[in-house]
Amino acid sequence: MTSSNEPAARGESACGGFHARQPVETTSTDPDVLRAALIREATERRRAECLAGMQAEVVQLAIDLLVQQPDIEEFFGALTKTMVEEGESHACGVWLIDDSGRRSELWMAYVKDRLFKARDDDPEEGTSCPTGTFPCEDMGDHLFAHTAGWTQMVEYTGDDPRLPESLRAFSRDNDMDATIAAPLRLGDRTLGWMTLSSQRSAEPDSQWWRVVLIEAIARQAALALHHSRVVERSRSEARRKAILEERNRLARDIHDNLAQGFAAILMQLQGARREMCTLTPTAAASLETAIDLARTHLTEARRSVGTLRPTVGSGEDVATAIKRLADLGQRTTDVPIDVLLEELPRAGDGVEREIVSIAQEALTNALRHAGARRITIRASAVRSIGLRVSVADDGRGIARERTASGFGMTSMQERADKIGASLTIVTAPRSGTEVVLAWEPTSLPTQVHVAG
Repeated sequence: MTSSNEPAARGESACGGFHARQPVETTSTDPDVLRAALIREATERRRAECLAGMQAEVVQLAIDLLVQQPDIEEFFGALTKTMVEEGESHACGVWLIDDSGRRSELWMAYVKDRLFKARDDDPEEGTSCPTGTFPCEDMGDHLFAHTAGWTQMVEYTGDDPRLPESLRAFSRDNDMDATIAAPLRLGDRTLGWMTLSSQRSAEPDSQWWRVVLIEAIARQAALALHHSRVVERSRSEARRKAILEERNRLARDIHDNLAQGFAAILMQLQGARREMCTLTPTAAASLETAIDLARTHLTEARRSVGTLRPTVGSGEDVATAIKRLADLGQRTTDVPIDVLLEELPRAGDGVEREIVSIAQEALTNALRHAGARRITIRASAVRSIGLRVSVADDGRGIARERTASGFGMTSMQERADKIGASLTIVTAPRSGTEVVLAWEPTSLPTQVHVAG
C-alpha cells in the first residue's frame, strides 16, 4: 500500500493478530480479570490505530493511482492488482450495473497475477471471464438480486447457502475459502460491486483486515468511477454543443450566402422574363431552364438549412417538431402534407431528437424522390410509454437495390440503432413508401421490408 516494497496492509505485519472485543467485567476486583481487561483494551486501541492508518493509506493510494493512471480502466486495473497483492487474496473483481439498470456485469478482474477485462477478446490481454469455469453471469446476477448487498458489505464463506450452487461448486473445486462483496456506493446510488476472494488460510483471524481494506477501497473506487463518468458526460456534452454550433454556423452560411444568392438570381431571371417578351423560342427555353434551376437549388438550400438546425428545440416535443417540419416542407412543394397526431409521451431530448431527425429525413426523401401526390405523417403512442411515427407517400416507391444504401437509409438506420428503435420501410414500385419508426424502452432491431 505504500511506495516501499513492504506491504502496509498485510495482516501479519501491520494489523494482524487481533481478536474481536469481548465483554469486560469492569467491576471485578480480581487482578487477573482486570489485567485481561487492560490487555484487551490495549489490543483494541492498537486495532483502531491500525484501521485509521489503513484508511488513510487507502485514500493516499487512490490519489496516487489516479495521478499515475488517469484513465479509469487503468486506474481500476492497478487497484485490483493492489487488492490481490496487498490483501493476500486470490482474485479481485469489479462488477458494474449496466446502462439499463437491470443487471450487473463483470467489468474487470485481477486473478493471481493477471488482469482480465470483460469484452476484451485479445488472448494476450484477457477474455470475457477470468476463467472458463467461473460462473461470471451467475455471480453478476446474484450481486444484483441480493438486496442487502446494495447498501452494505456482505461476507460469504466458500459454501455459503446464499450463493448459487454454481458458485459454491466453483469454491469447492478451487479451494476458495471466502468472498467479500463491497458495494460501490456514492450517496444513495450503487454503481456496482468489488469482490475480493481468498483461498483457505492457516490464519482464521486474518479476514477482518481484508474486510476493512475492501470497504475502504470501495469508497475510493466509487468516487473515482463517479468522477470519471461525470467527466465523460461533460466531454460528451461539450462535443455535442460543438457539433450543434458548427451545424448552426453552416446553416447560417447556407442561408445567408447560398439561399439568398439563389433567391436574388431567381428574382433577376424572373424580372428578365417579364421584360423580354421578344425572345426566340430557344432563348426562352434556356431562360425557363435557368429559372427552374435557380428555384430548385433555392429549395434545396432551404432544406439543407432545416436539416442542419437542431430538430428538437429547447422544450419542443415530438408533436410540435413534426408540425414545424411539415410546415417547412409545405412551403417548398405543392404536394399536400397531412399530419395526424395523437397525444404523445415524452421520451427525453436525446431520443426525441433522433426520432424527429428520422422523420425529417423520411419527409425529405418523399418530397425529393417519391413523385407523390400526397404525403401523410402519423405519430401515436405505443402502450402509453413508446412512440410510433410513420411517413407515407403514394409515389413511385423505392427500387429493391436502393433500399439498403440510397435515400438516406444509412442515416436513418444509424439513428434508429442509436436509440434502440425499430425502423421498418415498406415499399414497392408504383405503390408508394412508408417509413415506420417504433420506439419503446425495449425495441426490436432495425429492419427493411420490400413488398414484392
